[in-house]
Parts: sequence; C-alpha cells; structure tokens
Amino acid sequence: RASDFDEVNLGYSEDDALAEAARCLQCRNATCIEGCPVQIDIKSFIARITAGDHRGGVEVIKQRNALPSVCGRVCPQETQCEAACVLAKKGQPVAIGWLERFLGDRDIACDLEHRCLPEVGEDSGFRCAVVGSGPAGLACAGELRRLGHGVTVFESLHAPGGVLSYGIPEFRLPARIVAAEVGMLEAAGVEIRCDSVVGATYTLDDLRAEGFDAVFYGVGAGLPVFLGVPGENLNGVYSANEFLTRVNLMRAHEFPHSDTPVWRGRRVVVVGGGNVAMDAARTALRLGAEEVVLAYRRTEAEMPARVEEVEHAKQEGVRFELLCSPVEVRGHDGWVTGFVAQRMELGEPDESGRRAPVCVLGSDFEIECDTVIPAVGTRAHPLLKAAAPGVELTARGYVAADEDGATSLPGVYAGGDIVTGAATVILAMGAGKKAARAMDDRLRSPDSAVESGDVR
Repeated sequence: RASDFDEVNLGYSEDDALAEAARCLQCRNATCIEGCPVQIDIKSFIARITAGDHRGGVEVIKQRNALPSVCGRVCPQETQCEAACVLAKKGQPVAIGWLERFLGDRDIACDLEHRCLPEVGEDSGFRCAVVGSGPAGLACAGELRRLGHGVTVFESLHAPGGVLSYGIPEFRLPARIVAAEVGMLEAAGVEIRCDSVVGATYTLDDLRAEGFDAVFYGVGAGLPVFLGVPGENLNGVYSANEFLTRVNLMRAHEFPHSDTPVWRGRRVVVVGGGNVAMDAARTALRLGAEEVVLAYRRTEAEMPARVEEVEHAKQEGVRFELLCSPVEVRGHDGWVTGFVAQRMELGEPDESGRRAPVCVLGSDFEIECDTVIPAVGTRAHPLLKAAAPGVELTARGYVAADEDGATSLPGVYAGGDIVTGAATVILAMGAGKKAARAMDDRLRSPDSAVESGDVR
C-alpha cells in the first residue's frame, strides 16, 4: 500500500458495524456524548445502526455535525468520545469514530436527492460571511444556514476544504469525501467563493459594502514553522505545509498528468512527531523514497500523533529516530546532503505535561539524506492584519476572541486554529458552531444595532 495513494483504512462492512454497535451498552448517562466537542448524540445514532435505520442514524449525527465521513476518519476519538466510553475502563471502547464513518459513507453513497440534507431554518433576512472553508468555517457556515441565515464562504485556494483538502493525504482522507461533504452544504444553500483572499481580493470594508451583517474568521494557522538551524535554506528542504499542499490539493503525485511538480527525495528526513509529520513521511514513501527517517526529540510515548497513524507509518517502513533534535542541515553546491542531530534524554515535565527533552552533550550524529521536511508546527499568517486591521491579536499573532468567538470588532467573530493555535478538526468545528450561535443571538437580539449590510 505504500506505493499508491489509495485509502488505507477501508472502514466497516455492514456486518462489522452491526457487531460493533451491539457492544454499546446504551448507558442512561452517556458519558461519550460529554467527550464529544460538538455533543453528537452518540448513543442514539448507534441505536439506529443496531435497528438497521441508517438514514435515521445520519440524521442524528447531522443535527450536530455536517461532516460525519470526515470526522469519522480524522478525529482523535481515542482521546475524546471513546476515552469517555464506559467500556474503556476495563477494555476496548466502542469504535465510535468507525461507526460515524460507516453512516457518513452510507449517506455519501446515495444519489444527492436521496442524501440526508442538513436542516435549513426559515429565512432570517441576514447575510453572514465566513472567511476560510476549513473545519471551523464549514461548521460555522452549516450552523448559520441551519439557523436560516444567508451564508457566503470565502476560500483563498482554488478548492474548498482548507486543511482537509491541502493538509491531509488522499490515503487518509480522500478528496472525494471532502467534496461530497462540502457539496451537502452547498445543496443546503451555502455559497462558496474560491480564489478569494480576504486581505487581498477582499477586505473587511468590502464585505461591509457587499451587505454582510456579520463575519466569521476561520482561516486556520497555516504559516509553517522552520527549525531555526544552519542550512535550512538549502534546496531539498521543504516545509511540510508546502510538501503536502503540492501533493494533496495540487495533485503533484500525478505529475506530469497534473501541472504541479514536486521534489521526490531518495533519502528523506521528516522532523516532528505529530500527525502532519506522519502524513509527510508516508507521503514521501509513496513518492518513491528509498528511505524515510522520522526524527523526533522525545520518545514514541510522547508523540502527539494518533496511535493509528504511528502504527501505519511503522508498517509502511518509516524508520523512527527518537530522542534526537536537529542541529544542522548540511549540503553541497546548494543541495542537501545530510541532517545533523543531537541525542536527547527526557527530563522533568514541561507546561504540556510531557517530559521535556534535554541535550546530551557531544552526541551529534549525521543521517545521509537529500531531503529534509520540517513538520514542527504552524502559526498565524501575517496577512490577517491586512484582512482585518482593527481586530485585536494576541502576542503570538492569533486572533483574540472570547469563549463565544467574539473579537474586538462588534459583529466579527473567529474560531479554530486562528484563535487557539494548531488543534484538531473537531475542536475547530466546535468553535465554529459555537460562534455561529453567538452570531445568531446577536443578529436576532432586539437590542442589536445591526442593520442590513453593516458589520459593526
């Protein structure tokens, strides 16, 4: 499987889903629901599977989550709803994520006219702009439409989905799944404008002039963080963001049948221990790398990546070089020839609760390579200042927002990674939905000063 981009996890058959659903105890106090950031009625949708009512199960999920096939694939259920499952106390929890995916995929397999459309409320007369079509933006748009508002989503890239489209590989989240889920929102009346960069193509004043009554910023935090070591400007050093965007969204793995080329390393070092690092390493293998090494400064136990992704990377042949930190990228004639790292050992826990790595003096070693891919995090893009110059930012450049997503500008809300920094898909969706409800409250409030066409 490491030689193609076909999806790795094939999901449940109907028999598998029925057997797994039968394990659910249907607890009176369903703690799994409390573990879900968007509060899906998990108990009820699993009961629908047991009863053979697949459409009913989809309807239950879509009351809270418009993207079940996406979330069923990429959300870290093992640390959220499944961690709260009663069965997890003594054994394996119910595979809630796989069951959600099962229902979502059954819905996608139907013709559009037979799919379960999200609910749409009575027309409110208000119009809302959503900036960014990633998880936060899509969730906000879906909730606003459900509440009866007109919604237009502005996406800077040529296809909607945000990180779902550019950041997650085809073998983990197929593009057709994202397109099908986004298509449902469009069928419900959400307008999506691609190639629209708010901050360049549009400004906040332009949105006001176009008649939008409220704005939500869900632009993510896609500016890559580099290693800060000598040699990282050499040819052959790729940020994981650019590498994955070229391959995922721009189909570089199909070159020359696609228009976008990508550097295909023979010996690749990926730096990091999160899901993005796993995605980059597994993608490099599929592009033909003879060897892929994943360098991480802690041990496997501290890796933030999902256990499933770590196991898949190992199975496919990624070599893990643990407890090491980058020192230098070496090169010749402008091209990468090696990656120098220093051995580490774990000390006391840091602010994240994980044991902090400490350098071992005199332990430098070199890995021969022609490609280095840093996957060590992201931060907010400075274009945000141009997009909304009056919005207050934090010291780290993220949008300052309250618990409902309200920013320093009345009528302007924000949520997801642009507020919290890099987090999970479902947490971003939860923030988008919460902001949508706050926007709705403000728009409908009898004390609101909002007039049609004025964001203030």
